[in-house]
Amino acid sequence: MSRVNFSLYLVTDRKQTSGRPLLEVVEKCLAAGVRAVQLREKDLTTRELFALATELRELTRGYGAALLINDRIDVALALEADGVHLPGDSFPAESARKIVGPDMLIGASSHSVAEAKEAEAGGADFIVFGPVFDTPSKRPYGPPQGLDALRAVRQTISLPLFAIGGITPGRVRAVKEAGADGVATISALLGAPDPGCATRDFLKELEARQ
Repeated sequence: MSRVNFSLYLVTDRKQTSGRPLLEVVEKCLAAGVRAVQLREKDLTTRELFALATELRELTRGYGAALLINDRIDVALALEADGVHLPGDSFPAESARKIVGPDMLIGASSHSVAEAKEAEAGGADFIVFGPVFDTPSKRPYGPPQGLDALRAVRQTISLPLFAIGGITPGRVRAVKEAGADGVATISALLGAPDPGCATRDFLKELEARQ
């Protein structure tokens, strides 16, 4: 039975909040129904990241939401976060599982069927695949993969599958039809004029029958 009980996965980037404090924007999303947040602030020092993670841990706990830390297994363990998220250039899922134990959630980014299969075999709890559509934050990872590639991953793995990269509420139906169980997003929530309204729009589409 899957331990992943969310369909909307908010990934942080404090540079995409239109100048608003990150925690303020995240709280609006949590209040509107987000139940999983990945802290992904790669340019912070360890001390800065831990301080921000501590504040975010308190915030997510208050809303009953899961907090996952991108890449930094040490920070996730020290904070007693709910999980860790492994980017494509991080630890293999199998190695990470040995460190974090059986209870912590492991999310893994993948950009190919092979990477998704490896993460599933290694003990990841869910896969984030992309970029499905073009988006500035994912251009360093290559051109958009498209819906056919997402469909190919779905046909290969049984883990919960999240689509990332240029996802908007209007594209949710398409990625669900291609096999995604949920979506991960950065700017569509953090950069929205009304993050709470944007969250509700996503959740409405995610909960709609296909």
